[in-house]
Formats: sequence, structure tokens, C-alpha cells
Amino acid sequence: MVKMVSLCPSNTELLDFMGLTPNLIGVDDYSTWPPEINEMQRLGPDQDIDMDIVEKLNPDLVVASLTVPGMEKNIERLKERGLPYIILNPDSLTDIGENILKVGEAIGDKNLAKAAYDKYHRLYEESKKSSEMIKEKPSIYWEWWPKPVFTAGGQNWLTEISELAGGQNIYADDERASVQTEWDDVRKRNPDYVFLTWVGVKLEKINPALLQKRPGWPEMDALKSNRVKVLGDAPFCRPSPRIFIGMRKVKSILHPDLFPAFVQKEAEDWLYADA
Repeated sequence: MVKMVSLCPSNTELLDFMGLTPNLIGVDDYSTWPPEINEMQRLGPDQDIDMDIVEKLNPDLVVASLTVPGMEKNIERLKERGLPYIILNPDSLTDIGENILKVGEAIGDKNLAKAAYDKYHRLYEESKKSSEMIKEKPSIYWEWWPKPVFTAGGQNWLTEISELAGGQNIYADDERASVQTEWDDVRKRNPDYVFLTWVGVKLEKINPALLQKRPGWPEMDALKSNRVKVLGDAPFCRPSPRIFIGMRKVKSILHPDLFPAFVQKEAEDWLYADA
């Protein structure tokens, strides 16, 4: 069995989707899924992994990431110690699928990866077909971080998730994957919905009342109509197959007349169901 460690939450979730959780011997501090990792060796924050621990674990493969600025330090330290690694750095839903194949190649099990990739693609096609019945597309502002303001741009998976959920990202016109903007620019775009997904902040610590203090924001349609939703960063800011669970939740928020209320267990069963 190939012994593996994961250096960020999205990698841990992707490996679980592939059925590789039994191969894991260590994960970063921020990984929260699947439940089986709760008693596993923790390696430190995903931007500052303790390489002494990683080296002692003697993994056959380190699944590293560059999805968050600052993770470059981890790559440099892996190189210095001669540890075997691959880097996953997805921006889009296509990239997530390609990463499944990349992991399979790295562990020498292309058949396992192909089966997981086919399942992933099937989930995408099913989601796409479901979205085709939606005619009206509400606009969405995704807030990753409040100050300075960061949001998802056109090349980000959240733009695709918005579309699959029957909405449209107000920053889809910006070609970047991650966009630093200003409160006033968001106000001018006047989204129908504001989704708060502050990265690394616990759900209960995200305070939507703070938006009322931003100049001009109380007059935005989303705030006047009480369409500010605290979603948290998981699974929305973690580019793994679990992003489809987030898509289902958004779909139920945007179009409650067309889709049933979101139930976490039902979404989990759907994502992990056998072909």
C-alpha cells in the first residue's frame, strides 16, 4: 500500500473521493473530512507544514498544494529533504478531474483513478443537466475575505459552481481565478445574493452584521432583501469533488421552488454513491 500524506484540505478530500483515505498516514491541521482522519497524525497549518513530522512518517508520496499563497514554502522544504511529492493546484472543475488522474499516475493505479474520474465526470454532467431547466439566473457575490476584499473570478471553480446552481458570479468577467477588489466596486455591481465564505474562519465567527457598516452596502439588493448567506469555506473554497455538495446547497438557496431544501446527508449519499 502506498503511504501518503496530504498537505491541505482539498487534497485530503480528493483522496477520500478516490477511496485512498486508508493510505493516509498524516494530514494538515485544517483538513476536516473525512471523519476517519480525526485521529490521524497532524502536520501543522497548510501554509507552514512541519516537515520534521512528515520526514519521520516516511511517506511514499506527499500530496502538496499551491492553492493558497504561502504554500510555496512547503514545496521548497520538500525539495530540500528529498521527499517524494506531487503538486495539485486546481482553478477549475476540469482541473479537479485532472488531479484525480494525476494522483492515480503518481501511485501507479490508473484504473482506480479512471473509475473515480468517470464518477466525477458523471456528477458534473448530472449537475449540468439539472441546471438547464433554470431560466432566471440570480447574480452572486462570493466573499473569500473581507478586508482586503478577495473574491472568485472568471477562471475560478466558483464561477462554474454558480452556473451549475443556476446563478452567475458577478466577477465572472474578470479573467483571474482570485480577484482583489474594493467594497465600492461590489456595491456598484449590486448582486442579488452575497455568500460569505471567509477562508479559515469558523462558521460561527463570520458576522454578516458587519456588512451593514460598509458604505452604501445597506442599499444593495442582497442586503435589503435579506439575501446574505453565511456558508463558510467548506466545501466552497476547497477545490475537491465535495464542491458538488456546495453546488447543491446553492441551488436550493437560489431556486427553492425548483429544488428541495438542502439536506447534508442526502448530498453526501449522492456524492459517494456507487455507479
